[in-house]
Amino acid sequence: MSFSLDIAVGATGTATLVVADEHTAPSVGSGAIHVLATPVMINLFEAAALAACEALLPAGHQSLGTKLNVSHIAATPVGMRVNATAIVTSIEGRNIYFHVSAFDERDLIGDGTHERVVVNVERFDKRVQEKVALLKPSMVKP
Repeated sequence: MSFSLDIAVGATGTATLVVADEHTAPSVGSGAIHVLATPVMINLFEAAALAACEALLPAGHQSLGTKLNVSHIAATPVGMRVNATAIVTSIEGRNIYFHVSAFDERDLIGDGTHERVVVNVERFDKRVQEKVALLKPSMVKP
């Protein structure tokens, strides 16, 4: 890429959610107990990372999540607020690395690391469309 990322180590983003029934494990198919589902917590981590970096990317570029290594260590019931934070820990080329954590109103509920890569949207979309062209016509949905 012919640009450098203008994102500082320590840049922080946050995302907040009040747990509703649609955020629970039974609703997303990841379990039977009506508490915050791990996939929803992961979505909060990604949203926090986007908040930390996306507005600082060059025009025509965006970041894509490529790796998550997280632990979901405490349950959060319906009705409780969850706050997720992503802090940029390093940048290497077009890769951005984050420490992520989430707290409900009582406990640390999850933490770990997250990586994102910055892509040129036009080039990325072109590669995706090339893959779509390889599909059998019956597999492509309008």
